[in-house]
Amino acid sequence: MSGAAAHVLILGGTTEGRALAAALDGRPSLRVTSSLAGRVAQPRLPAGEVRIGGFGGPDGLAAWLRAEGVAAVVDATHPFAAGMSRNAALAAAATGVPLLVLRRPGFAPVPGDRWHLVPSLAAAAELLPGLGRRVLLSSGRQGIGAFAHLDGLHFLARSVDPPEPPLPPSLEVLLDRGPFTLDGERALLRDHRIDVVVTKDSGGAATAPKLTAARELGLPVVVVERPPVPEGVPVAADVAGAVRWLERTV
Repeated sequence: MSGAAAHVLILGGTTEGRALAAALDGRPSLRVTSSLAGRVAQPRLPAGEVRIGGFGGPDGLAAWLRAEGVAAVVDATHPFAAGMSRNAALAAAATGVPLLVLRRPGFAPVPGDRWHLVPSLAAAAELLPGLGRRVLLSSGRQGIGAFAHLDGLHFLARSVDPPEPPLPPSLEVLLDRGPFTLDGERALLRDHRIDVVVTKDSGGAATAPKLTAARELGLPVVVVERPPVPEGVPVAADVAGAVRWLERTV
């Protein structure tokens, strides 16, 4: 593509989204806009242009792509942002704008792990009473309501911002943001007498130490499996792969 800079939209809010924006920043052949959902009060802002807030569903996103002359979209949202990924796929199909999903690999079990894979937070809540009584809930503040009916368990919920009701009756909230260290995770599990961990299969190094600490202590871990990528959309596992795709595409 020649002439004006090619406009690339990054659907971001993740470490990978920020890294991709940084990798593309300053390239005269590209104009890069990162879009953040606005669900975190003080998000880490990427390099380049930033917009915050939703588009109004797939039709709204399609209209924005047309109005802004977007040449390519990279979906670098959280692996569990299934709604946004679906909207991106529909909008890309409607406009003919090329779409790539930038998705970090999921967690991988190793010998000694006591993982229980479940398809949803509701399934995790159903399984919990048979596994423990003191729960580290590190699945994000928006999913805590799935555990609100469990009155026989104590939850330590870790999130960037305070959760909103409904909430479990016995709940302690720890406001914190990764990356987390292995020593810190060991101390957290011991100090709070945690006997079961709940996490999403978000992948990435920032939150992986809790899995190592749980393995060392022999704790069961309930892992919510990630939703699939929209059918037919290419996937890059890292920023370098996304950059190569963009170089070929725009």
